Amino acid sequence: MASEALQQLILDTLERQDTIRDTRSLILPNQSEPATSHDSQITILGALNSLLSRDMIKYDSHEIFSYILSPEGAQIAKEGSHEARVWAALPAKGQGAPMTPAQLKKEVGDTTAKIGQGNAFKQKWIVKEGDGLVKAVGSIKDATQLDLQEVELTGDLKSGEKVLADLRKRKLVVQRKGQWFTVHRGVNFSTSIAKLETDLTAEMIASGTWKTSTFKKYNFEAEGIPPAGGALHPLLKVREEIRNIFLEMGFAEMPTSSFVESAFWCFDALFVPQQHPARDLQDTFYISDPVKSLPPEPSYYKRVSTVHEHGGYGSTGYRAPWSHEESSKLLLRTHTTASSTFMLYKLAARCRGEEVEGDENEFTHGAKATTNLGETSANDGFRPAKLFSIDRVFRNETMDATHLAEFHQVEGVVADRGLTLADLIGFMRVFFKKMGIEKVRFKPAYNPYTEPSLEIFAFHPMLNKWVEVGNSGMFRPEMLEPMGFPKDVRVHGWGLSLERPTMIRLAPFNSCISFTKPIFFHLSYGINNIRTLLGHKVSIEGIENSAAVMF
Repeated sequence: MASEALQQLILDTLERQDTIRDTRSLILPNQSEPATSHDSQITILGALNSLLSRDMIKYDSHEIFSYILSPEGAQIAKEGSHEARVWAALPAKGQGAPMTPAQLKKEVGDTTAKIGQGNAFKQKWIVKEGDGLVKAVGSIKDATQLDLQEVELTGDLKSGEKVLADLRKRKLVVQRKGQWFTVHRGVNFSTSIAKLETDLTAEMIASGTWKTSTFKKYNFEAEGIPPAGGALHPLLKVREEIRNIFLEMGFAEMPTSSFVESAFWCFDALFVPQQHPARDLQDTFYISDPVKSLPPEPSYYKRVSTVHEHGGYGSTGYRAPWSHEESSKLLLRTHTTASSTFMLYKLAARCRGEEVEGDENEFTHGAKATTNLGETSANDGFRPAKLFSIDRVFRNETMDATHLAEFHQVEGVVADRGLTLADLIGFMRVFFKKMGIEKVRFKPAYNPYTEPSLEIFAFHPMLNKWVEVGNSGMFRPEMLEPMGFPKDVRVHGWGLSLERPTMIRLAPFNSCISFTKPIFFHLSYGINNIRTLLGHKVSIEGIENSAAVMF
């Protein structure tokens, strides 16, 4: 209300005299003196800007410089200068014992005694008598106090710039920049203050009041408030970089939207024995409702159960009883190879002479994805394929600095005729080179569904040692041939994590990458807690400030 009253005062004044030559002449509402102070002009400026936004007035600014007292200056204006207080504390000459410097400090304080003595001697107000001090004159004029009182009252000093310069040097006054204004009528001048609408509402449209409403002019020059969101999580940045490497090498992305899988697709179809310890409750999250999955295609299910229990395709199998209950359990997938297996099964459908759902270049598994299929190379319907996925998996792990119950797996598979282990090794060398890893070597390993299997190691120059960066292998015939692939079709695959390379890329150095060994990033970069990257401990500020990732 006070702002509106001031705006009305300005408009009424302009109505009477066309121009306000100096806003310091205005008397603000509820005030009795002209608005000469700095604070009053700041208040007037707010009202002027509000009227200017509606083109009701125009104004010109004029700068003015004034002075205010520092805390020490305000004390001197009230109590007198240091030299005056020293003079007042001393006895008159011949009318008492001279006051020693120690007594003077006790009387007026250390600062006043120190500064005041020198100035009092300079102005010949005091003299030394014996070991003490006495007054030299009967009366004094405290010019410093009088000057400061004038500055306090008017903001200026008639004595001139030389005296002001001395007061500034003694840090008793401070110069302050101010302003005052000349005001003119604007193109929309009126003495009536109508509140401008700032938004077009549904009620105004429905009632039709928008037709007669006056709207505030839109400021196209305003920058607005910077948005707080929009930052990509470092995991997404690394994921996109790895994804681009796959796409550059001619791969297509598999659909991986099925977080819940059956034990059949997660384990059985991969030729993982039903008695394998990884399938125990302490390693896998099982679903309690619903309890069972829908059954897979019966003939394929029969082939898989037979090769497990009795063997086939050149294998003796596991020679262990087959459990339909175990195969139908639902679980949170422990690896994205469950999706890879389903995609290979759909790819082999042509070899089995079965129809594939959807377009000939699409496979469905809860979502559609176009796969990178080669031309049919024989009359059996097989087409080569290069597929990859990067998505979340779940394991019943005890969470600590290097383990999470959910994380991301990077996986790729290549299916073609006559592939060999040398092809896999050659491909992996090219793939990791694109990720910045030059020195790579391989070590034989064991996986239930790949034979041969290889662990991939890279040399870390800062640690001067070889560290594990991934796992790979050729899928077993016991997995591929029940699907319907021809005997000469080979599939090799590999996997690595996403979180650990991200942790490395957030570090200050980018010379090499480790994906699996916690000791690597613990020793070289000091980043040893994966929970600060994924979960409730993630720093929002860290996400906003994280740099782009490039291999």
